Amino acid sequence: MIIRHTTIQDVPCVMDIYQHAKILMTKNGNPHQWNSSYPTSALIQNDINHHKSYVCEWQGKIVGTFYYAIEREKTYDIITNGDWLNTDPYGVIHRIASNGVISGIGSFCLDWALNQWGNLKIDTHRDNTIMRNILHKNNFTYCGIIYLENGEERLAYQKTTP
Repeated sequence: MIIRHTTIQDVPCVMDIYQHAKILMTKNGNPHQWNSSYPTSALIQNDINHHKSYVCEWQGKIVGTFYYAIEREKTYDIITNGDWLNTDPYGVIHRIASNGVISGIGSFCLDWALNQWGNLKIDTHRDNTIMRNILHKNNFTYCGIIYLENGEERLAYQKTTP
């Protein structure tokens, strides 16, 4: 598998992947994390323009997508019921999704991101057992609760490399 920046031509495929992910999330008890209009193609195009959208390819076909950047995530400034592992600069990863064709896409993307920057933070919805299991499997540490700008709670995780 390879990871590369998303192009504007990839947007229809990326949106199909997110649609697949929403259906899977709903089937697995997480119908509220992403509503019918999130993420939007405009959001993905903005991420592409800022070089923060990535796709995962397998045998020349896009099988996964995610957001990755080395940047401060404003909603991570305040964490409750715990604390971050450190206060060092970090990479963030959001909206990991796959089309379900092959397994292990989430782990592959997390590993790639951690190799880019050895301090990675991520958050997920409490009901997103699939993502929580992937994070646990990849030895991410649960750090506490953060709140999105709209007030919604998210479980916060971090992993660092020695």
